[in-house]
Amino acid sequence: VQLQASGGGLVQAGGSLRLSCAVSGRTRYAMGWFRQAPGKEREFVAVIAESGHRFDYADFVEDRFTISRDNADNRVYLQMNNLKPEDTAVYYCAAVFSLGLPRASYDYAYWGHGTQVTVSS
Repeated sequence: VQLQASGGGLVQAGGSLRLSCAVSGRTRYAMGWFRQAPGKEREFVAVIAESGHRFDYADFVEDRFTISRDNADNRVYLQMNNLKPEDTAVYYCAAVFSLGLPRASYDYAYWGHGTQVTVSS
C-alpha cells in the first residue's frame, strides 16, 4: 500500500483547504488523517471507515473539517474550513486494516509523506 498526500499550502485564517490522499495497492482500509506541528507529537485528526459511512473526528475539529473517500478513485479527502493558525502542521494520511475507527497512530500500518498546511493570522 502506498499513500500520497497533497493539497497543503499557505492560507489565511478563516480560509479553506482540501487535502487529498491517493491510495495505491490494496485499498480496503480505514483511512485516517493525522497532523504534527513543530515541537509537538503527531495527533489524530479524523478517520473514515472503509465503507465511507462511519467516521470520527478529534475534538479540536469542531465541525470545521470533513473527511470523505471515493473508493472508485482510491482517494481520501479532508476538507478543512475556517482554518486557524493553530491548525498549522504537516498533515499525514494513514491506512489501517480495521473494522473500527482507531485514533492511535500506532494502530496504522501505512503512512504517506506529509503535506504542509500553514495558516497565517
